[in-house]
Amino acid sequence: MILVLGATGSIGTPLVRALRDAGEPVRAFVRDPAEGEALGVPYAVGDLDDPASVAAALDGVDRLFLNAGGAVPAAGEQPMVRQQKAAIDAAAVAGVSRVVKVSVWGAKPGGRLAEGAHWEIERYLEASGLSWATLQPSGFMQNFRTGAGAFTDDGDLIGAYGNARVSYIDAADIAACGAALLAGSWRPKETFVLTGPEALTHAEIAALLAAAWRRPIRYVDLSPDEFTARLVAQGLPHDFANDVATLYREVAAGSLAATTTHVEELTGRPPRSFAEFLAQ
Repeated sequence: MILVLGATGSIGTPLVRALRDAGEPVRAFVRDPAEGEALGVPYAVGDLDDPASVAAALDGVDRLFLNAGGAVPAAGEQPMVRQQKAAIDAAAVAGVSRVVKVSVWGAKPGGRLAEGAHWEIERYLEASGLSWATLQPSGFMQNFRTGAGAFTDDGDLIGAYGNARVSYIDAADIAACGAALLAGSWRPKETFVLTGPEALTHAEIAALLAAAWRRPIRYVDLSPDEFTARLVAQGLPHDFANDVATLYREVAAGSLAATTTHVEELTGRPPRSFAEFLAQ
């Protein structure tokens, strides 16, 4: 049995469906029973802040997909660290044989926001005695559909990336890699950096969005300081906004510009391009 944490998110939903369609026994971990029903697979209702509910969901489970978090932390706290460490402990007690963790490309000690949090969880997982593999994806193409990508009031794309290129990936391709590791040949103690097949500037992305949505869209580039001020004006904590600005500077310097072949290695097919994602 495979337990999927984060089962209703942009990675978890296609993963659950892929495992279901492949005939794999899968259980979704959800907070809302209605969300579990919509997935069409057996589900467990619980909360990552309730360790007993996680332990109950792991009953009979031998493979775990560890993916959760992403909320803006309060006062520097990263709840994801506490939650995922507790889930790792519960998996060890339950006798789980495989853990596939979704991390972030660039996870590092002292990293800003999720980078530091994921690095801490990765080290904890490695020391747990469990058999693990880690997925480190680039930015999600879904960000431009869900609103996580920033737009002006007039609908133009906005950021602080300069002319840097970013190898965005479709979350469905991340899910496909997770399914391959959970249900196929196991590659323990490996970290896979997952990217799309190309690295695009945000001006190029704006042009693709304009063609797909059939309206003019341009890319408006701000300095990191200007973007920080914009986030603070929207009510976000100043320290958080500064961390976001630091990440923008890193991306503008090319931190997410490379592409890898790991998606094709794991799934047997190339990752979707941005244009293919928009068409779908």
